Amino acid sequence: MIRSLLILTLSVIVLGARPAAAQNGASCHGGMSFGRFVEQLKQDAAQAGVSQRAIAAAAPSLVYDQGIVNRDRGQRVFGQIFTEFAGRMAATYRMQQGQAMIRSHAQAFARAEKEYGVPPAVIAAFWGLESDFGVNMGNLPTLRSLVSLAYDCRRAQMFHDETISALKIIDRGDLTPSEMIGSWAGELGQTQFLPSHYVNYAVDYDGDGRRDLLHSAADVIGSTANYIATGLKWRRGEPWLQEVRVSANVPWDQADLTVKHPRSQWAQWGVTYADGRPLPNDALPASLLLPMGRSGPAFLAYANFAAYTEWNNSLIYSTTAAYLATRIAGAAPMRKPAAPVAQLPFAEIREMQQILTRQGFNVGKVDGVLGQQSRSAVKAMQIKFGLPADSWPTAELLARLRGGSAMR
Repeated sequence: MIRSLLILTLSVIVLGARPAAAQNGASCHGGMSFGRFVEQLKQDAAQAGVSQRAIAAAAPSLVYDQGIVNRDRGQRVFGQIFTEFAGRMAATYRMQQGQAMIRSHAQAFARAEKEYGVPPAVIAAFWGLESDFGVNMGNLPTLRSLVSLAYDCRRAQMFHDETISALKIIDRGDLTPSEMIGSWAGELGQTQFLPSHYVNYAVDYDGDGRRDLLHSAADVIGSTANYIATGLKWRRGEPWLQEVRVSANVPWDQADLTVKHPRSQWAQWGVTYADGRPLPNDALPASLLLPMGRSGPAFLAYANFAAYTEWNNSLIYSTTAAYLATRIAGAAPMRKPAAPVAQLPFAEIREMQQILTRQGFNVGKVDGVLGQQSRSAVKAMQIKFGLPADSWPTAELLARLRGGSAMR
C-alpha cells in the first residue's frame, strides 16, 4: 500500500536517478547476477511452502525492470497544506461515491461491520482514496515490480519477502500471474494491499473460492475490514476523529498525538464540537490534532486514529482519510480557517530541519517535508523560545533559529 511505501502520499518521479544497472550485480547480494538471484529466490519460495507449480507459472514474469528501480530511487516526496490536500481528496463527489457504494453493497458492509466492528464509512473512505473504488489500481505487472525492487539494495529484504507473498497468492489460486497488475511498488487491488497483507488478511466474501481484491467488491470490503480490525487493531464501537473548535485557553504544547487527555479535560480548556456544542464530560481519552497549527482545523483524535497512521504514516494522508470517513458517515464539512494559514516554502522548511539537526534533533530526513519527527523538534524549540507550541513552523521561529538563539 501507499502507507508502507511513502513518507507522504504524493510523489514526483525524478528521471535523473541512476541506480546501478542490474547486469553489474547488486552489491547487497554479493555481486550475484539477476538470473542467479531469481534462482535463489525460487529456492527461498519453495522453502516457504510455495509449490513448484506456482513458481513455474510465475517464472516468466520474474524479469528485471530498471524503470521500476528508477522510480523507487528517484521518488521525491513533497508536502501540501492539509486543507488543500483534504479539499481535493475528500471532495464532496468522493463522499457521495462512498455513500453510494455503501448503499450498493449494503449486505457486505453490514456483514463486515458485524464480524469485524469496522464501520462502513471507514472502509469506504480507504477504498475511495486508494483507487477511486477500483478505477485506478495501477497498470504495471506486480511480479516484475516486486522482483526488481527485491534485487535492488534499497529495500531488498522487504521486497524479497513481498515477492514470496505474491507467489503464495498465486499458489492458493486467488490470482494468476497475468492478473497481478497494480502499482509500480507492487501494491494490489482496490484498497492497494501489499502481497503480504493480501496473504494474511484477504477473505473470500462472495463465496466463489477465491480472494479476489481486484474484481470482487465483496472480497474488497471484507478483506479491508479484516485488515483494519486485525492488522491495525481497530476498537469496535469507538470513534476515530471528530472536528472541534479550540479556544485560547488550550495549552498548545498539549496538542500532540502522543498526548492524551479525557474529553472532560479538553472541555475544561474550552474545546467544543465544531458547531459549538459541548464535549461529553467523560473519561474517553483523546489527542488534540492540529495539522496546520493553532490557526488551522482542529480535531480530537481517538485511539482508532492509530489505524490511520499505521495505514499511511503521512499525517496529511491519515488525517484526510479519517476526515473523509467522518464525512461519509454524515459529518458536516470542515470549517475553513478564519484567515489563511501561512506555510513556509519547501526550501525554508528544509533549512529549518538542517538547523534543528545541528542542534541535535532527529528530524528524520532533511527533505523539506514536515513529518512527525520534524513537528516534535519544532514544538521543542517553540517551548524554548516561549512561542505557542503548536508544532507548526513559522517565519518567526525560523528567524529565531537563524539568529543562533537556539545554540547550546
